[in-house]
Amino acid sequence: MKLSRTVQRKVIMDELRKLKCHPTADELYEVVRRKLPRISLGTVYRNLEVLSANGEILRLGGGKKQMCFDGDTSRHYHLICCRCGVVEDIVPGDMGSVEKELESKLTGRITGVSVDFSGYCRKCASQLSQKAQVS
Repeated sequence: MKLSRTVQRKVIMDELRKLKCHPTADELYEVVRRKLPRISLGTVYRNLEVLSANGEILRLGGGKKQMCFDGDTSRHYHLICCRCGVVEDIVPGDMGSVEKELESKLTGRITGVSVDFSGYCRKCASQLSQKAQVS
């Protein structure tokens, strides 16, 4: 479905796609307010829901208490840190071969991928390693 491009929706999309992190709606609201000072938090939430339902952005469960959003809709995975909740992108070399193998076992066709791995980001893994060495 083709969405109408309101000014608010365009700014929300543009700002989300500029970010290299996976913000919550509240975090994105703070960024968008710099461009649209009068925008409401409700407008940001509603537009994120519409955009994610339409496949223009990704909605992630994330390690945070709130949903996170990703402006990068290319096929990639996510690592969610069990300790700090940060969400990092993982782009494996050849996802296509995995999808083709799975499709050969299915009767349908894969049109999207959503895979989240749990583990530790580099910072937390390093801190845990340092603690283990001290103990």
